[in-house]
Amino acid sequence: MATGMTKTALTRQMAEKLQLTNKQSAAFLDLLAETAIKETKKNGLFVIPGVGRLVKAERKARMGRNPQTGEAIKIKAKTVVKFRVAKSAKDMIAPPKK
Repeated sequence: MATGMTKTALTRQMAEKLQLTNKQSAAFLDLLAETAIKETKKNGLFVIPGVGRLVKAERKARMGRNPQTGEAIKIKAKTVVKFRVAKSAKDMIAPPKK
């Protein structure tokens, strides 16, 4: 299984490309994550142009099944966070087949 880029590797790459220190690029990533969380919690939406958006969504209560016993159980309503990839990013990563 392929491994993703670590925060350290991303920080180093950003610092190199933008001619910043590792500390400055790490501070930027931390600020971006903090802002994304705060805005999604407050407004229910945070957009990173060209990448995607974080969306807060409400799930309704529903009936489910216990996989071990097969018994019907009630699943409570809850708030979840979804990430929706921007169309431009999706098309660049996995171009549509023609």
